[in-house]
Amino acid sequence: MSVPSAVLAKLRRIPGLTLIQEVPLSEYTRFGLGGRAEVLAESGSPKSFLAAIQAVRASLCPSVVIGAGTNLIVSDAGFRGVVLRFTGSAVTLSAETLRAEGGAVLQHVVDLSIARGLSGIDCMTGIPGWVGGAVYGNAGAYGQSIDERVRHVEFTDGKIIRRFSKAHCEFSYRESVFKRHKDWIILAVELELSAGDAEELARAAAGIRATRDAKYPPAMKCAGSIFKNCLLASLPAQVRAQVPEGLVRGGKVPSAWFLEQAGAKGLRRGDIQVASYHANLIYNDGAGTAADLVALIRRLKALVADRFRFELEEEVQYIGFEAPSPGL
Repeated sequence: MSVPSAVLAKLRRIPGLTLIQEVPLSEYTRFGLGGRAEVLAESGSPKSFLAAIQAVRASLCPSVVIGAGTNLIVSDAGFRGVVLRFTGSAVTLSAETLRAEGGAVLQHVVDLSIARGLSGIDCMTGIPGWVGGAVYGNAGAYGQSIDERVRHVEFTDGKIIRRFSKAHCEFSYRESVFKRHKDWIILAVELELSAGDAEELARAAAGIRATRDAKYPPAMKCAGSIFKNCLLASLPAQVRAQVPEGLVRGGKVPSAWFLEQAGAKGLRRGDIQVASYHANLIYNDGAGTAADLVALIRRLKALVADRFRFELEEEVQYIGFEAPSPGL
């Protein structure tokens, strides 16, 4: 057992902390994959959550923090240690300022902003997951990204609760300082929105939602796009020369185009399938395994590397694997 009984006893004494032992992590990921967590500890209280982190880290037993699991690949072997989740989900609005805790469902926050006639995150409708994960990965869609609206982020470094301005978050395309400091856990974000027309926002969001749901059906066991789109300026010159001019949007090239050219559509390993209509969409078509998913990701990266001589970068995160990014 990786989690000492003394640590379990200490965790049980923390008010407002829920403990579950030997829980299937497949129930906490959108892929529906992954073995068991030895201990799952979750709380909606920042104070209790911080106490749990401190207890676990002081013990030096293995630990990891997860959110809604929408962008997560968990090993079939699970995680032998403590999996922590902050589930605080309070959302408050004051004029054009919206504050949401990290465990708030992103769609609920988007819907609230639209209903109040506030624009800025309306194009993110249909993106699954929680607010904390959206800030962590600088989520965005249809020309919007969450960093454009961030005023402050509250997080814990495991010692105290801290507060960063947008500038200190070091946002870039699908990146933030929190990705480089995985021991920093987002607790809340303050967004500055803009006045808009609620009916117009709702109408546009409905169109986006219909398009997204057709591409990524809500019941599909997938993480949306597996790979980040590619920044045109960062691609090798010989690759840039091959990209059709009309394909570039906002300085980015869809990874799906490279994958399609490399023959990725429809590829399958076990019950893990690349969609026949979208080369950057991999889904669990039944009783897939994390091993098959990782192997297929690795194959897709190899196909693009062989064809174009550069490597795609995953959006998904890995837990329970020996290497931090086994798709490499």
